[in-house]
Amino acid sequence: MAHAYTPGLKVTENYLVTKERILPLKGEVIVKVGDMVEPDDVVAQTYLPGPVEPLNVANKLSVPPEDVNDLMLKKEGDQVKKGEVIALSKAFFGLLKSTAASPIDGSIENISSVTGQVLMRGQPVPVQVKAYLKGEVVKVFEKEGVAVRTWGSFIQGIFGIGGETHGEIMGVCADNFEILSADKITDACKDKIIFGGSVVTADALNKAIKVGARGIVVGGFNDQDLRNFLGYDLGVAITGNEDKGITLVVTEGFGEINMAQKTFELLKKNEGKLACINGATQIRAGVIRPEVVIPLEKTGDEYAAGEILGLTVCSPVRVIRQPYFGKLGTVTELPPELRVLESGSKARVLEVEFPDKERAIIPRANVEMIEEI
Repeated sequence: MAHAYTPGLKVTENYLVTKERILPLKGEVIVKVGDMVEPDDVVAQTYLPGPVEPLNVANKLSVPPEDVNDLMLKKEGDQVKKGEVIALSKAFFGLLKSTAASPIDGSIENISSVTGQVLMRGQPVPVQVKAYLKGEVVKVFEKEGVAVRTWGSFIQGIFGIGGETHGEIMGVCADNFEILSADKITDACKDKIIFGGSVVTADALNKAIKVGARGIVVGGFNDQDLRNFLGYDLGVAITGNEDKGITLVVTEGFGEINMAQKTFELLKKNEGKLACINGATQIRAGVIRPEVVIPLEKTGDEYAAGEILGLTVCSPVRVIRQPYFGKLGTVTELPPELRVLESGSKARVLEVEFPDKERAIIPRANVEMIEEI
């Protein structure tokens, strides 16, 4: 059977989540298939080459470049300490001495008799990849990384900032349309992943950082608050590398938009459990969604993964264009024929019924399906 398919967000109670944890360059994998891991467990590690630091030894010693090699106390490949003398020249029968000292801890990379420069390489920079999820290692990529798998409740968002983090889920709003304001943030939010209703205010976000909350999951966020918080316009670049001390996952969109009832209820049901979240977002090719993963205690075949079908009658959707932007509804009809739009162009459309019973004819490209498994 064919299905009209509109890519959308997953919001599901039982989902098999698999994440590949890959090093930026080849290194050492320190776990094996079958190992159970926690979010902070290191699964692979490597070392990035240290930064290069040039030193003009010829100038330091006041000698021509071709003499530098003969005056070096250290050779290529030798280890050096910061402040250690690496070259020495003597004049006037050894009465006057000139020295050149290493500006860093590291090693001698190159000695040039053409420029008189000595290139030094800083100490290797250790890089560790953590599991991110609480789950099982199901695959090892030799010298590169692993795949970690877990059954869990899974929620994808529209937008996020900040990288991977984890903590206990804590609700601070009574329902999905209550504003997450600063007065709802207390010291009890420290190290927690807090969730709220319709929108988080800028004051609440800053207070959450101050008390040490690790993440916020909320329905909406004002774009002006985002600019003020980041200090720049975000544009279309990928997010996730912001170092603001907190990770934010927005489930519905910009503005005061209520969190979807199903999403709020799913978070409420799992309150007090571990949640692993990531705010990384990319809206162009190779779409990356911010996410919330709540690992389940049970594993193996105790849960059955559902099949994601296409867009059908009764499918829950979110409108992503004006004049109904951000509204949630249910598909009531999928006409197969093309319809003429107000612009004069033809497109496939669908009929959506909103919670207030209002119905609207909307181009299929203007909705996003909420995948419920």
